[in-house]
Amino acid sequence: MFALHLARMNKQQEAGQSEKMREVAVDDQKVLLVRIQGQYSAVGSRCSHYSAPLIKGALVGDRVRCPFHGACFNVRTGDIEEYPGLDSIPSYKVNHTTFVANCLLLFKNIYIKKVKIVIYYLLQFNYFRIRKRFIGIVSEQTIHKLGTCFGPASLVCAETLRQNCYPGHIVIVTKDSLPPIDKPKLSKAMNLESSSILLRSGDFYQQYAIEMWMGKEVVSVHPPDKVVKMSDGTSKRYDQLLIATGSRPLSCPGSDLKGVHLLQSYDDAKEIHSSSVGQRAVVIGASFIGMEVASYLSDKATSVALVGSASYPFEKSLGPEIGKMTMAMLEEKNVKFFMNDRVTEIRGENGKVKNVVLSSGAVLEADVVIAGIGHFVHLDVFSTLFFQYMRTNIPDIFSAGDVASFPLSIRGDQQVNIGHWQMSHSHGKVAALNMLKKPTKIESVPFFWSALAGKSIRYTGYGEGYTEILVKGKVEERKFLAFYIKDEEVVAAASLMFDPAVAQVAELMAEGKNITKKQAQSDDLSWLQM
Repeated sequence: MFALHLARMNKQQEAGQSEKMREVAVDDQKVLLVRIQGQYSAVGSRCSHYSAPLIKGALVGDRVRCPFHGACFNVRTGDIEEYPGLDSIPSYKVNHTTFVANCLLLFKNIYIKKVKIVIYYLLQFNYFRIRKRFIGIVSEQTIHKLGTCFGPASLVCAETLRQNCYPGHIVIVTKDSLPPIDKPKLSKAMNLESSSILLRSGDFYQQYAIEMWMGKEVVSVHPPDKVVKMSDGTSKRYDQLLIATGSRPLSCPGSDLKGVHLLQSYDDAKEIHSSSVGQRAVVIGASFIGMEVASYLSDKATSVALVGSASYPFEKSLGPEIGKMTMAMLEEKNVKFFMNDRVTEIRGENGKVKNVVLSSGAVLEADVVIAGIGHFVHLDVFSTLFFQYMRTNIPDIFSAGDVASFPLSIRGDQQVNIGHWQMSHSHGKVAALNMLKKPTKIESVPFFWSALAGKSIRYTGYGEGYTEILVKGKVEERKFLAFYIKDEEVVAAASLMFDPAVAQVAELMAEGKNITKKQAQSDDLSWLQM
């Protein structure tokens, strides 16, 4: 496949910047043209995760970070280097040449001839890559990599093994009825068809010889024999095991009543949607799951009430000012808040939920109740584990995702547990490389997002223990960048309508650069552009 395209850039602009991105149209598609220290490359213009425009992202060195969700791509090869998402983006060969063009300028109705130097880029579309190279042939060896799965970690682990030419058997075991899905969508768009949220199609697993055992749950592991036992009584021997069993939502009193729901699976989301349309919904919990569910149901249920124990939603993680703003966003969607309150009882009638009683004495009529009050680690097969390089303290057993604690490089290798979608991807990759005896540390910078009332809040870093918040812009106008300060340094950042600032902060952190409180206080944010 071969195509040509001419793009141009003013020579003065060329000389004035050492790095630059430009989106150019080629036939019916757009390409991201990149200049790095005089060298040119071209890659696909859209992130492979949710198709965000990379031209709005942060370019640092040889990679561009998506402004929306933090995925990173090498601008020379198109390879995905940071998650979320699974696929690389197209890359193209670039040749460029310089022409001198005669331009006529109109000045006070008099044409003046002027010479202008223009750079023309000749793009040759003879190289295209979406996925990294996979090896899918299973050898006759009896080596088995076994993963227990509730999310993306096992899938990324399996893919990384195949990308690194591992030829043996790979088995992923999950109690779910579906292979790995895009779980963050469950609280944001609860009525999607299952086929639209699969991370990979069934054909993919077959093509690359990754066995999916669905509807099975690992109930015990016997490390001396390297055997796992399933809930159906079957067993499986492993040579190396990845535990990525995720977390379970905390239940509440009355959860046995019909109409009371927890959100963990695709089936849960579908049931919440179908039972809430045209009904009275009560959401318990004012953090990410609860707020996103309330936002989604605001134009579907006849009424939505949200109960939270703090003064404002997200108060602990994002701070009271931003929390107050998010509360106002949903109040405009007719969500009614009951903050500084808690549920004391969920009452039913004939086995079905009827109302929710609060500690304040308020009684909320309810046809549907959704509890988003937190989660606990799903680690029934072990009581205690120690994690380093995604290894456990038991030989040949690795861990990833919500069940794993790990040293966070941007906080001086502080041992943390971060249940973020993006981090689970990174855990899976690092676990696979260490399975292959390629010692690899986790170096990812946490990055997550929340969608509320058609807007998206972005967050990067690890803000636990912050003591001060510095804000650029105005929170009340819903356009801001917030810096979270601890020990005179920025440890996290959040934004709304301030792209690509959070992506830029993430790249600074990934480069190991300390962001000082003094920088965050400055009105000049040019330091964000490395």
